[in-house]
Amino acid sequence: MESGESVMGTASATVEADRTAILVDFGGVMTSSVLRAFEEFGSSLGGDPNLPLRLLGRDEASRRLLSDHESGLIDEGAFERGFAERLRAHGATVDAEGLVARMQAGLVPDTDTMALISEVRAAGYPVALVSNAFGRDCYAGFDLDAMADRVVISSEVGIRKPSRRIYSLACEQLGVPPTRAVMIDDLRQNLDGAARLGIAGLLHTDAGDTRRQLAERFGIRVRRTAA
Repeated sequence: MESGESVMGTASATVEADRTAILVDFGGVMTSSVLRAFEEFGSSLGGDPNLPLRLLGRDEASRRLLSDHESGLIDEGAFERGFAERLRAHGATVDAEGLVARMQAGLVPDTDTMALISEVRAAGYPVALVSNAFGRDCYAGFDLDAMADRVVISSEVGIRKPSRRIYSLACEQLGVPPTRAVMIDDLRQNLDGAARLGIAGLLHTDAGDTRRQLAERFGIRVRRTAA
């Protein structure tokens, strides 16, 4: 796939009516933006609000910590101690204890998207949550099992997006081949990983656009829940 090429297809693409199952990301889709929450955390440090994201994206030691934590190779305490050290090395004043909770304090439910996914399930389409996360405690206050038919969390299965294996596992749990599934995610790199298995990608920006794409691209039209 060329760097400018989209997994989304074109506006004139034929409706893929054979897609019968949904894989959906959690943070940034069923919730507000994870990136924005990390920026809010960065602002709370009193320095560069983009420092946490920059380190997690570009600093090799920080990237390794994140990967190991999301893959279940290290526990939350080890990640907090290691990432706090990286933040302090770049001038931030931060305590390690409770770091993950503070990083995600800005996350709130996206009630419109949560309602949409509930409507999708009610219409008979099975749904799997597929999340790069540090475990279910990462989403305290959310009943993940009530939101989907299957829940696949990276730290629990030892695989993280965009590895093809995590999408394959989710499809296996739903009992559908990858070529019958749609992946909804707010990060294009995760959709590119799913596309290698033949899973159709839907880049999420908001509930209204995702509803439109499900209908126009895949013929998945669902009844709106009464307010």
